[in-house]
Amino acid sequence: MSAPTSNIADFLRWLETERGLSFAGYPELWRWSTEDLPGFWSAVWGYYGLHHVSDHDEVLADATMPGATWFTGARLNFARQCLAHTTDARPALIAVSETGDPVETSWDRLNEEVAGVAASLREMGVGPGDCVAGYLPNIPQAVVALLATAAVGATWTVCSPDFGTPSVLARLRQARPTVLVAADGYRYAGKEHDRRPHIAEIMDGLPTVRHLVSVDRLYASGAAPDQLPRPDVTRHDWTELADRRARPVFADVPFDHPLWILWSSGTTGVPKGIVHGHGGIVVELLKALGLGVDLRADDRYFFHTSTSWMVWNLMVAGLLHGSTLVLYDGSPTHPDVNGVWRIAERTGATTVGVGAAYLMAAEKDGATPAAERDLTAVRSILQTGSAMPDSTWDWARDRLGPDARLQSICGGTDICSVLAGGSPLLPVRTGRLSGPALGVALASWDAEGRPCVGEQGELVVTAPLPSMPLYFVDDPGRERYTRSYFDVYPGVWRHGDWVTVDADLSVAVAGRSDSTLNRMGVRMGSADLYAVVEGLPRIADSLVIGAELPDGRYYMPLFVVPEEGEPFDDALREEIVGAIRQSLSPRHVPDAVVPVEAVPRTLTGKKLEVPVKRILQGARVSDVSAEGAVTHPDMLAWFARFAARLGSGRS
Repeated sequence: MSAPTSNIADFLRWLETERGLSFAGYPELWRWSTEDLPGFWSAVWGYYGLHHVSDHDEVLADATMPGATWFTGARLNFARQCLAHTTDARPALIAVSETGDPVETSWDRLNEEVAGVAASLREMGVGPGDCVAGYLPNIPQAVVALLATAAVGATWTVCSPDFGTPSVLARLRQARPTVLVAADGYRYAGKEHDRRPHIAEIMDGLPTVRHLVSVDRLYASGAAPDQLPRPDVTRHDWTELADRRARPVFADVPFDHPLWILWSSGTTGVPKGIVHGHGGIVVELLKALGLGVDLRADDRYFFHTSTSWMVWNLMVAGLLHGSTLVLYDGSPTHPDVNGVWRIAERTGATTVGVGAAYLMAAEKDGATPAAERDLTAVRSILQTGSAMPDSTWDWARDRLGPDARLQSICGGTDICSVLAGGSPLLPVRTGRLSGPALGVALASWDAEGRPCVGEQGELVVTAPLPSMPLYFVDDPGRERYTRSYFDVYPGVWRHGDWVTVDADLSVAVAGRSDSTLNRMGVRMGSADLYAVVEGLPRIADSLVIGAELPDGRYYMPLFVVPEEGEPFDDALREEIVGAIRQSLSPRHVPDAVVPVEAVPRTLTGKKLEVPVKRILQGARVSDVSAEGAVTHPDMLAWFARFAARLGSGRS
């Protein structure tokens, strides 16, 4: 039996048959997709059968950014589109914890649970204009709650229970939910974490909540009544809602009706509440997952993620394609570094998504996943979160199976999708993203707004995307929204990354542009230094900062975490400096190499380059990071003390 054709190959045949369009290859197809936006996006609408769901007036009534207007007159519902596969015999969800066997949920059962919870939400008075919040790990109840909220036309938002209470409240207070769906705990790395006291604290901090839906994850009693002192809150048991028999009803909402609120990391101030719409997410993620990732109806789609990372939403959108979602609630390294691949084997996952940091850690550990687990079902591996050194690319190809296609993808919470990544029509290039995603007018620009080819510049998007935010929470006049993306190049989206786009369309991401190293006018990405430094056997982690200090100096220290048991001495410092000088250039050599106990990161694994930079420039810790939003928060106080010594000349 021959292998199934890729989705994008089928799309090309459809374009030729239905639209009379033919393209010689991906570059020509991409250019058309970004130059004829109405033509391309109407083709996505037709190819995925959305014309059977709703008519529309104009595909792109206004292309102005910010505020482009898409598919005027169209009406649809994200949840209805996700649940269009209820007659399928394959499971919709496969849930796995660290301790249990995989538990399957059929499409019919998923539809029944969404209908029951949605009916209960309506009885609570929830509808358009309201918000339902989750405090949930990556479990089936989170998927059902999202879909039920969308079904009634309300807006969904969620925080993972590994967030600290202040970090949760910094987000959910802005959203003003009327319903909170909360799990009593979660397991991670073999340990149970009781969140019932935290739920009580969160409830006290959310005066808008009138209903608490308890998900008994670890404890039969859920949140004890004495932990919920507010008499104005009605408590419900999740099982009663999900088991309720009800007819599926979906609110018929406009294309730009709010679907969910995603949150920025919260490491540079108050987290931004980024609102996306039903229609934009449906068309964008049909395109991104179908024509880019090549996700298919018979795939088992497993992304190791928490509910607070936008890739959780990217994973849930696999339901739009009829794919089975694999939900893993646990540590990727439990009981050992091959934890993700153990889950992939147990569930028969065909598309597996992981963060770059996980692959780099496995490489450093000398792991051999394909030799120890049966990964023959894995067809595609998605890598995201940060740049990855060439050695890790080579390790992944050698140790994860030669038949698995490694795709590096770059996108963000801002658009909840992919800006650049792979394509079955493009080769996999070590250390690079294969090309811009279809429909994404991606370019690299210099400070004057001139395109750069083969040279590093700002990542910009020069034409609108359907999933660009509708607005930010509590942002009248879109002032914060405009400052976030359009302050440098008016009318053009600046994403905040340094990239190099070559003539063959391949893309290399060098790191955040607001944390970019700039030595004597030469821009350098932090990813280049990390690839060298963290490749040294005695170094476990590192953080490089380039900061313009108040006294006018430009200071570029490198903070390193030695491997456990390794002393930091002059020999190690010289080894680090020598490796940087030889592999990169003398200009890349830091002003100081400083040992630290740990590198603080966001809860999704990104190094806190910008917050630490701001601390070195004199900002207070409380101004740059929300409590509970980072790992190793004590290190921020250490950096503040380091900055004080730096200011006094004692560093």
